[in-house]
Amino acid sequence: MSRELHRDRVEIPAGFATLKSEVLAKIKASLTRLDSSNSPLLHFRRPISPAESITSTLLDKTWGVYTPSHLTRAKSATSKFPRILIFLFFFALSGALSSPTYSQEAAPTTPDSGPVIRFVRNPDQAPDFKVDDLDGKPLSLSASRGKVILLNFWATWCGPCRAEIPDLIELQKKYGDHLQIIGLDVDDDDSAEVKKFVEKNGINYPVGMATNEIRVLYGGVAALPTSFVLDDQGRVVQKHEGLRNPLLYEFEIRSLIGLQIPARVETFEDTGEIFLKHADRAVALPGVDMSKLTPEQKQVALHRFNAEGCTCGCQFTLAQCRIYDRNCPISKARTTKIMAEIIAGHGGASPEHKAQSPKNVPAAPAADAPNPNPSQHADIR
Repeated sequence: MSRELHRDRVEIPAGFATLKSEVLAKIKASLTRLDSSNSPLLHFRRPISPAESITSTLLDKTWGVYTPSHLTRAKSATSKFPRILIFLFFFALSGALSSPTYSQEAAPTTPDSGPVIRFVRNPDQAPDFKVDDLDGKPLSLSASRGKVILLNFWATWCGPCRAEIPDLIELQKKYGDHLQIIGLDVDDDDSAEVKKFVEKNGINYPVGMATNEIRVLYGGVAALPTSFVLDDQGRVVQKHEGLRNPLLYEFEIRSLIGLQIPARVETFEDTGEIFLKHADRAVALPGVDMSKLTPEQKQVALHRFNAEGCTCGCQFTLAQCRIYDRNCPISKARTTKIMAEIIAGHGGASPEHKAQSPKNVPAAPAADAPNPNPSQHADIR
């Protein structure tokens, strides 16, 4: 088991943590007022593209995360930190000036103001599974149908996983009539030790051991923690990697069970962020600069990215590999070469890659394809 993910934690300066606490307290206070209000639930839905920036959204900040792309995330966090502070300052100020009638103004009246949560448009059904929990009782998604489900992949050795457990416990306590959190432990070999951990930390939701088959169904689980949010029909409406602001989960849960939230709800099309099988919908890929291509050339390039398999051992297409592991040097080099061939006027497959033509590349499965050699991509094994 690799522990490379432990190097990717985002360090938060003390002043920022204090400001964050003040802001969260104000939002929690507004939620308390919303719970006691009989005013109608207001949602402003506006279809958006995944390419649109959501960095201005308070709720979608990752306070700490272990992912394969730690250098990229660290640089991004450093460059955006001043803007985040400014945004949080004005958000806290507006909260301090709000009146007791804030519950009537929970949903912003202007299209682009206030916090935002995002759900998948036309979501896919979550792959079901059947395992035993740590007490030997059957554990499956179908047993919780009719409730919102938070499917949480975690491990006892994962720092961010441990950090978010108290918040998950509180969510299960608060919304237990409408919510079922399910924990699936990844890569801990001794279930008895996991059970001791669960009992010691007072975890109040069922926990099972994630098999390789389950990990494959959910795309390999390249980072921990990874959580899938399911609506009451068992459809995956969102996926989160890393340690998230707990209010993000609470806002999503409240929205899905019909309670008020002081945020807008926007929808987006899954282009591989949730399930890799939808990578063929993507018009942009991580680390692939198609700015020099004409619109026609871009369509040709995207077709080839989705038709040709990556040779790194992941068994994904080039497009899927770029989404799954943006640090893969093989898919990066191959997509760059394909674009150069297209610009030079050689749009067809080069001789050495004709064996990878569409008819010879295995079709993507209904769920996400397995990764027989995860060390080629993920930092968890």
